[in-house]
Amino acid sequence: MSSTSRFLCAPLRGVVVPLGEVPDPAFAQGALGPGVAIDPLGETLHAPCDGEVIQCARTAHALTLRDDHGHEWLLHIGIDTVDLGGEGFELLVATGERVAVGDPLCRFDVDGLARRAKALVTPIVMTNAPDLSLETLVTPGMIVDKGEALLQWQAPGPAAEAVGRSASSEASARGEATIAAAQGLHARPASRLRTLAHNHAVELRLARAEEAGEGRSDVDGASVASLSALLNLGLVQGDRVRVTARGAAAQAAVDAAITLLETPEHESGRADVSAEPTAAPAEASMPGTLNGLSASPGLAVGPLVRYRVALPSVADTANDPERERRALDAAVAEVDADLERSRRAAEARGQQAEADIFEAHRAWLDDPDLRAAAESKIVEGASAGRAWHLALETEIQRLRGSGNTLLAGRADDLHDLQRRVMQRFATQEAVATTGLEGAILAAREMTPSQFVEVAEQIAGLCLAGGGSTSHVSILARARGLPCLVAMGDALLEASGDRVCLDADQGRLELAPDERRLAAVEAEQARQRQRAEADLAAASEPVTMRDGRRLHVAANIAAGGEAQGALDAGADGIGLMRSEFLFLARQTAPDLAEQQAEYRAAVEAMAGRPVVVRLLDIGADKQLPYLALPATPNPALGERGARLWQSHPEMFDTQLDALLEAGRGLPVCEDGLTRLRLMVPMIADVGELRWVRRRLATRAAALGIERLPSLGAMVEVPTAALCAGSLAREAEFLSIGTNDLTQYALAMDREVASLAARSDVLHPGVLRLIALCLKGADGRCPVAVCGTAAGDPLAGALLAAMGVDELSVEPARVAAVKAMLRGLDAETLAAQLPALLALDDAAAVREALATVLATSAQAATPPSGDTTVADTTTRS
Repeated sequence: MSSTSRFLCAPLRGVVVPLGEVPDPAFAQGALGPGVAIDPLGETLHAPCDGEVIQCARTAHALTLRDDHGHEWLLHIGIDTVDLGGEGFELLVATGERVAVGDPLCRFDVDGLARRAKALVTPIVMTNAPDLSLETLVTPGMIVDKGEALLQWQAPGPAAEAVGRSASSEASARGEATIAAAQGLHARPASRLRTLAHNHAVELRLARAEEAGEGRSDVDGASVASLSALLNLGLVQGDRVRVTARGAAAQAAVDAAITLLETPEHESGRADVSAEPTAAPAEASMPGTLNGLSASPGLAVGPLVRYRVALPSVADTANDPERERRALDAAVAEVDADLERSRRAAEARGQQAEADIFEAHRAWLDDPDLRAAAESKIVEGASAGRAWHLALETEIQRLRGSGNTLLAGRADDLHDLQRRVMQRFATQEAVATTGLEGAILAAREMTPSQFVEVAEQIAGLCLAGGGSTSHVSILARARGLPCLVAMGDALLEASGDRVCLDADQGRLELAPDERRLAAVEAEQARQRQRAEADLAAASEPVTMRDGRRLHVAANIAAGGEAQGALDAGADGIGLMRSEFLFLARQTAPDLAEQQAEYRAAVEAMAGRPVVVRLLDIGADKQLPYLALPATPNPALGERGARLWQSHPEMFDTQLDALLEAGRGLPVCEDGLTRLRLMVPMIADVGELRWVRRRLATRAAALGIERLPSLGAMVEVPTAALCAGSLAREAEFLSIGTNDLTQYALAMDREVASLAARSDVLHPGVLRLIALCLKGADGRCPVAVCGTAAGDPLAGALLAAMGVDELSVEPARVAAVKAMLRGLDAETLAAQLPALLALDDAAAVREALATVLATSAQAATPPSGDTTVADTTTRS
């Protein structure tokens, strides 16, 4: 194959500097690609070639050009100049603009940058051909003039270029999305994008929308194959991004990626996992006390033990690069297999948070940028183990020094992978910490796999670094393990044979006196005793102090969770979220799969009722295989029965599956069928009647005579106001407090800044609930299946208002039942007019807490339990 020489001109006058001498490891170690650098003697950066401007940094300190042969050149003025926020730079071109060699691109204040930047040296790097060999035509240390030939390389001849142009002309698609995840684009959603691209067999890339002009091609931005590149975009909630794909399934991949990016993360049944941790007290630590951020609340006492795991010792150098490359491939494959086994085991235990993290680590492991960096070190003579250490260390230090808490938290993940792969080349084993049983563990940092290894032994965790968004913090909350983070280096010097970790208050008490220890131990014993007593009585029915009975059911997302709900004492399934059977997949579940899922839930509940919510898609829940029309406010678009009328095939399949799953089942004691259907987002009785007619038509086609009981969700204010007419048509109603609160208060439930004000105890929302109960009185039972049902204050008030059932997460069933048994609902109901007359939710909460505490004290013997009064302590 023929080849030809190509040249790049100097973009400005200055002293030539080898790339390896640039005071930034990302450039010096070739992580961004081959190239050279110039220490400027001028103040204008010019185009080094003919081409197109494909990227301009928002801070104007860097540009990327694509030359006419497809090579991409990063021109980066100075080191750490991104920190200047654009001050001292003036861009002279825009993204998408064509330039000719010598055209001015950017002016910069040389004197100002010299005073403020780490260095003025300007790297010129080819970013899309890491293996290309570039020849510097000017001796390092010599001055090169603007426009002088600077670099030379050999490129394939015309035939090869024609093949490249043909390959690049395949199908492409693009779209835009807004990042919905509260934590931004972190490792887990990034790894899901990588999987999505793999499944669609496309090249998928992301770029900030403001950096993606109309003239840009479809190969700008960061490839989802590289988690490092994606995280380097620094995307946070609310950022707008452009998604581009190339390949036969480009459009489907773009649609699926947009859905993923615009869907807020949700972990079914784990409200505490995603809850925003509380901040540490602002005041300075008291003597003998260290403060930190509460990543997971709770109370623990034990010895303070320092956790130390050194990186394994590995050989520094090796003589056979090809053998080392093969050894690295084998080690990475072994670690990948271990991670996959860990992921499967976590899923089998129902610990989805852990499973997602292990999958994200697999994506890191397959990052082409990290692998290329390691292989370049092998070429330079490093052993496989040392090369892996150096490649990841560069990225770890970059993340830790980014100033972004979320990115800094990902450094722990990379450290974990660094240790795992190096372990395959260990010449000496790293010694793990012993004596962890019942200990309060102290560490500078901790990786997810290290946490999983010790989580069952320790009583609490304290980290000098880290943040509330780190994966270890997520795992600690998922397990209910008390945890403080960001405690500072003073933690690493601390010691204590018996310390008290009070993560509720954000402090570690290093020398608690005997009185304090006795109080803590008494509180822990009370919590354990109460939890055990609650669980022992969880299967018993609930009778409140005024003699009224009330059911406590469970909310689940899949049929496999029903057995756990039964074991937790649930009186039935009050909400099975059928949409989770449709999410996180590329095609809709077929009839047989749905039927098996619904039937499994019914059989597990051993005669107790199971309420399945019909497919509830829209707003924050989108399906990649269901293209919904664009709407300014998805929460007000095609939802519930409105959606089904435009997609009858999917709706009919679900109805058929539910009808078959309930075929031949006996009715329950309340006269309703064991398998019940609940329609979401009902606005008026006409919509419910349409669903009933459709259900009857499908049942007739299947030869089924008895229809399942049909209920309506009260989530829309009009449904609450018209509950009387709904109750005449429905066999039951269920109030979805999350959406009802959202629509009543006009506060999007997905906007984090509104979370504290979007409260079901707002007097206006409570009045809607009261109207719903009044309208349904004597016609059909009313349940509550929203988050409020599990709230100690809101649940008590709802019971007093007259609901017939509270449906909560399985882990809350025992505690909610215990609370209700101690509740004098009649006395509390008498306070309802006064509560509804208050100004806002905060006032209602304060008054309600006082009423419940007073009622509990009046009914509790001096030595008795105070379950109702205690609404803050975790059991």
